[in-house]
Amino acid sequence: MEAVDLALVLAIDVSASVDFDEFALMVNGLGRAFLDPDVIAAATGGPRGAVAVAALFWSDGQEVALPWQRIATAAEGAVVAEALEAAPRLPRPGATALGEGLVAALRLLAQCPADATRLIVDVSGDGASNRGRPPGPIRDVAVAGGATINGLAVLNEEPDLLEHYRTEVMGGPGAFVMDCADYADFAEAIGRKLVREMRGTIGTV
Repeated sequence: MEAVDLALVLAIDVSASVDFDEFALMVNGLGRAFLDPDVIAAATGGPRGAVAVAALFWSDGQEVALPWQRIATAAEGAVVAEALEAAPRLPRPGATALGEGLVAALRLLAQCPADATRLIVDVSGDGASNRGRPPGPIRDVAVAGGATINGLAVLNEEPDLLEHYRTEVMGGPGAFVMDCADYADFAEAIGRKLVREMRGTIGTV
């Protein structure tokens, strides 16, 4: 795979708190994001003209939902969109093992086949970590290795989740966390988040 401006892992919560209707809203929202002209412009607007994207579904297990794909054109964005919308819900719904999800996401990030200027894990979910290793120390290891972890907290289950993501998840150069009220708002929020990540805008929210 040719060099890219950004290697981005989408680490997506599919634990038991995410019902099947919410899962459908989430993957359809992700798919629509990669058809958005603003997202494609951000993906292709850097010095290398491309980003690499992979996706991981996590619960108390983890599965790769999208292997590494390079996006340098709208057509390549459409391939990613179709794959995300069609991705089966694996692993099974279970506990919110956010730390274990981060470990798997960082492993996937390390396997990116393209040289990348920046490394980001984009975590989205609707619950605080409640099983397995705590996410904070894993985040710290990722940051020490040069990666950035950003968050999108869906607040329908836990209204105080944003603070958990700020203190236990986000970290690294330019790290930020956003929130949305529920999965109906997810598509708009993830689109804005992807644009910000791909453009490399610095700042914390």
